[in-house]
Amino acid sequence: MTKYLISFLSGAMDIPDGGLQAVADAAHAVVQEAKDAGVWVFGGGIDESVPPVMVDGDGTVSQGTYPQTAQIEGGYTVLELPTYEAALHWAAKIAAACRCAQEVRAFQYDPAS
Repeated sequence: MTKYLISFLSGAMDIPDGGLQAVADAAHAVVQEAKDAGVWVFGGGIDESVPPVMVDGDGTVSQGTYPQTAQIEGGYTVLELPTYEAALHWAAKIAAACRCAQEVRAFQYDPAS
């Protein structure tokens, strides 16, 4: 089985006025469905109020990120699935719940994970 990262940018969500609770309820329902199906690994949103930092091997901490990742934000879900097609199926469910398209990426196989 392969682990898939399904994600979206927070700014991509199209939430009508007063509709945040409905989106949250729909997203939580998909999460529960994934847990019930035994495919849930992890999920959550990036806390955008906490600034990112870089940590070197010697423990030195510096403000900022790699330039290409400066805008990482939004929601992330990791599911363990038998096929890429299954990942697309779950991404469609998440897209409907979150009201925005989802990006799908496969993790490389690691026998230790």
